[in-house]
Order: sequence, then C-alpha cells, then structure tokens
Amino acid sequence: MDIIEIGKAIKYHRKISGLSRVECGRLAGIGKTAIYDVEHGKDTVQFKTLFKLLAVLNIRIELESPLMKKYHHEKS
Repeated sequence: MDIIEIGKAIKYHRKISGLSRVECGRLAGIGKTAIYDVEHGKDTVQFKTLFKLLAVLNIRIELESPLMKKYHHEKS
C-alpha cells in the first residue's frame, strides 16, 4: 500500500463517518488543510498529524515483516 492508497482509505472513512474536513480536523486537533494533504498523499505530512487523524477515524496500522515475531519476543 502506498501513500496515495492510505489517503484514499482515510478519505473514504471520513466520508462514510459523515464528517467534513473541518469537523474531522476539530476532533483530531488538526487543520482541514492537513486533512486535505493526507487525503491527497502529500509527502510532507507529519507522522503525528497522520496518527491523530487515524485515531479519530478508528483506523489502526499494523507493522508486518518476517522479523516482527522475533521483535515482539525480544522486546518483552
């Protein structure tokens, strides 16, 4: 999945939730322009902005790799 697809998925979730960019931004504590930037795959979006938006829309990101099982075991 690339940044464009992530943006499309976020826009879909926002619209299905019945939220405008202004309303969603108010809930996330970010501006409507930041939401536009995320939804259009702008590469200068900060991680903290993205994570605030994901939290409001109840979207979870999971990391997957062949080493994740080992990582989880070693960090414990």
